[in-house]
Amino acid sequence: MPEQEFTETASKETTVAEINSQTGTITKLQPPAQSQDEWQKYGEQISSFLATLPEYLGSFFNQYKQPLITVGLIVGSIVGVKVLLAILDALNDIPLVAPTFELIGIGYSAWFVYRYLLKASTRKELTSEITTLKSQVVGQQIPEA
Repeated sequence: MPEQEFTETASKETTVAEINSQTGTITKLQPPAQSQDEWQKYGEQISSFLATLPEYLGSFFNQYKQPLITVGLIVGSIVGVKVLLAILDALNDIPLVAPTFELIGIGYSAWFVYRYLLKASTRKELTSEITTLKSQVVGQQIPEA
């Protein structure tokens, strides 16, 4: 079996493409000596960023406290509604619970109509209760009649 000839490249002027185009040669590239310095520089940048991160987050939260609380409440209420709907859906799957809830709803609706909506005096009472509740929620004083 004939031995293969390997050519060595002694010139530093030769490019990687020229070396790789020669048959039978394997090129091992040496990483530049500056790579360690670059990694150290990146490490310093990351550590300085992590050192200032708590201060940055604190100032960000102080600056945008009200919008962040609002967004949190909106997200929390959406999650709460989803959980409530999942619980009600699970309860609806239990036999006899859904018809029982319907009967309770129909009964409460009938009682509400009988109690507040049939007579003018009870409608006036309901209106005054709603007005009082509205003033308590909003915080405005409504003149009493």
